[in-house]
Amino acid sequence: MGLERDWSGARAEDAARLVEPPQRLTSQQKAAVIVRLLLGQQVSPGLDRLSPEMQARLARAMASLGPISRATLAQVVGEFTARLDGMAMAGPNGLQAALALLEPHISPIARDGLRAEAEAGDPTDPWTRLSAMEAERLRPLLLSESAEVAAILLSKLGVAKAAALLADLPGDRAQVVAHAVALTATVTPQMVDRIGAHLLRQMQDDPEPAFRASPVDRIGAILNSVGAELREALLGGLEARDAGLAGDVRRAIFTFEHIPKRVEPTDVPRILRRVEPDAVTRALAAAFATAPLSAEFLLVNMSRRLAEQMRDEAETLGTPRPDEGEAAMAEVVTAIRALEEEGEIRLIPADP
Repeated sequence: MGLERDWSGARAEDAARLVEPPQRLTSQQKAAVIVRLLLGQQVSPGLDRLSPEMQARLARAMASLGPISRATLAQVVGEFTARLDGMAMAGPNGLQAALALLEPHISPIARDGLRAEAEAGDPTDPWTRLSAMEAERLRPLLLSESAEVAAILLSKLGVAKAAALLADLPGDRAQVVAHAVALTATVTPQMVDRIGAHLLRQMQDDPEPAFRASPVDRIGAILNSVGAELREALLGGLEARDAGLAGDVRRAIFTFEHIPKRVEPTDVPRILRRVEPDAVTRALAAAFATAPLSAEFLLVNMSRRLAEQMRDEAETLGTPRPDEGEAAMAEVVTAIRALEEEGEIRLIPADP
């Protein structure tokens, strides 16, 4: 009888625990419960995308949890999944996130205006403004700052931008910075905020230039798009004023004649897919007379069947008018430049 009473008492206590009402938690504590549950399952909840203040509040809420009953956990998870079930789509979190989504599809003027608005709208978080900067502007910081500061900067950027910056560092420096990332676990949010403010002050002292390309590259790009006769006349005038600048501009210019020296043979099929076949035919027909090496280079590096067809069509067409031939060759050059800017091909550096 005593054993039966003990067994009955134990079952009663278990039943009481099962019907124990859920604990009352704040919204921040409920979020901490979900994060703790995800971390226990080795799932990253993406906390690095939160602001330092939000990360700190989450940590404090998690520290205040104490033991969580089964009933409480079931209720929190139920509320969380119910919200997920009712969610059809999540919009971008703030203007910066919306700009990152829209940037490839809007004009540069709209982009720059929105970027300025986003920066002005969140003056308290330097990391928001640093993350919006181009990788080229941030790269000098990774070389001039300590490895620990560079590691924190990489950790606060998006994965793609951080990876691109790390890949561009010299090998030894990249290894030191990558190792320093592993040492940032004990850095406090307050320290991260101070480092962000320090880096942002440096960037404000060195404002972004009005033009991304250098003067030499801008002049070269302009002269790429004019006719050969005018280009040579302008270069002659430039040499009379500044021979050194003229030499740099000549190296920056890329014309149809430069194709054999600066284009990789394996990139020719990709380039020709960007140009209308009729334009390629006209360009080849003109190049047979003005740039035969470039014409042969293109023909040799396309499929034999296509090369025979293109050669026959170009020879049948005959030499086009100078303006038509230059326009067709300019289309090929434009395609090459576009592929280079998109990172699809790499041009061989010009001879010094």
